[in-house]
Amino acid sequence: MDTERLSGKIAVITGSNSGIGAATARRFLAEGATVVAADRDPSRNPLVLARTDRVMGIACDVSEPQAIENLGVQLAEHFGRVDILVNNAGITGAIGRVHEYALEDYEKVMNTNVRGPFLTMRATIPLMLAAGGGSIVNVSSIGAVTFTPGSSPYSPSKAALLMMSKQAAIEYVKDGIRVNAVCPGLVETPILGGATDTLDLLANAVPMGRLGTPEEVAALIAYLASDEAGFTTGSATFIDGGHTAI
Repeated sequence: MDTERLSGKIAVITGSNSGIGAATARRFLAEGATVVAADRDPSRNPLVLARTDRVMGIACDVSEPQAIENLGVQLAEHFGRVDILVNNAGITGAIGRVHEYALEDYEKVMNTNVRGPFLTMRATIPLMLAAGGGSIVNVSSIGAVTFTPGSSPYSPSKAALLMMSKQAAIEYVKDGIRVNAVCPGLVETPILGGATDTLDLLANAVPMGRLGTPEEVAALIAYLASDEAGFTTGSATFIDGGHTAI
């Protein structure tokens, strides 16, 4: 990495143990940020285990309001400010059509994918206001605008997150807080499973003929989080190999 455009920034990343979250944490660290790795069990995070000076692990299950409240308290005590928030934690949920879907499973998806990002923004925005501004990047999905086979609440949850991003972008535009969404397509992460036949089948559905990588999504997130994207807010950027162009 030949740039440190995030130097001196305090960045909170949820769901940072693997996949896009882990790649984003590595990218942010390489670009000079101090990374707060928020996950249900940050002790499993390789960056936290490495005991790097600019990485702090905080246990946080975003589906639990008390855990997010505790996150906000720890951020205030340790740093007194937050410059960047990446709402990456999310789940696909159980498989089933609407009439087959258990309410408990539905609430689990919504609590993680919608309520969680709302509460993390509510906990960190006051710290951004105190710092004079900040950047929030919410990881939505192409599921926000396309059908997701088998998981009734997933696409609606990601659509809600997309609109939540736009809402917050306008509400805080005069406060120096930018809010943007990224909408990844099929990216090779643990959420897809590791079976070669399955991954090949999914890749064939992408116009580029391959799956995206977590690092490619992390690069986009790093740009949106940085001051280089200073005129960008309320955007939804699709990174999907042409999937939504079909």
